[in-house]
Amino acid sequence: IKPWSELSSPVKIYFCVTILSLLSVIGLTVENLVQQTHEDFTVSLIQLIGVVFCVYYVSRGILQENRQELIVFILSIFLVMLRSVINFTVLSTEQKPQLIARFVLILLVGAFDIICAIILIQSDSMMAFRVGGALESLQAQYFMLNLCFSMLTFDLQAQLCLCVLLLLTLQEISLLHIIFLAAGILWACLKVTCGIIAILKELKPFAWVFLGQNLPEVAYLAYLLYTVILKWGQGSSYALEAAVVTGSCISVAIKSVLFWALFHVYRSFGHGLRERMFSSYGRIDS
Repeated sequence: IKPWSELSSPVKIYFCVTILSLLSVIGLTVENLVQQTHEDFTVSLIQLIGVVFCVYYVSRGILQENRQELIVFILSIFLVMLRSVINFTVLSTEQKPQLIARFVLILLVGAFDIICAIILIQSDSMMAFRVGGALESLQAQYFMLNLCFSMLTFDLQAQLCLCVLLLLTLQEISLLHIIFLAAGILWACLKVTCGIIAILKELKPFAWVFLGQNLPEVAYLAYLLYTVILKWGQGSSYALEAAVVTGSCISVAIKSVLFWALFHVYRSFGHGLRERMFSSYGRIDS
């Protein structure tokens, strides 16, 4: 991780402004949660989860020069701006003057965050060189390790959002299903912890345990798709059912990339990357 002193002044300003803007969006989202209808409440809660993860994405993207997390950060901010535009367009003529200042501020700050993040993505990244040196094999291993960490985070966010969708949208949900979903949140956190330990410590048994922990989730996603499709159209809206199907497909895609990256990281265990990461080779001042 880059120390604060190594960041340039513009990057420091951007980092502080972005964190403050995200905290403001979190506050506004929490304030709006109590005023939402059932469907809007679900979308707002998922947006809240996404913005909280954005704080992590932009922090890791800047301090560790992680481009894929900056890309997800850009997509998340774009979705927040898109929802603000949709919400503003459906307001009545009397309500628009009261919220136009907030609406314009969200668009301006969001555009600023996106443009600066794009500039950071296009800038040169030296973190892989600092860790792997001139060895291309170690640089490739470091890239795969970073990709694996990013997929772990994306997978956790997808699991949390799916649990929120299911708990708040499924019709006539049973008590057993609620218990499964609540346990699923704890299971997802435990699984991510196991994956982090396996990667950082290069423990092959933990990697196999992590792989086994994903199999029940894949089976449940298949069952979920079957259940939602079977009851399609029984409610008054198709939007949330479509969101569940889309979220399940995205989750499967994330897991596929995660397994692929984990396979390459698993093969690199014991090849010296861990020693370089936690030695002076991986530090900025070296």
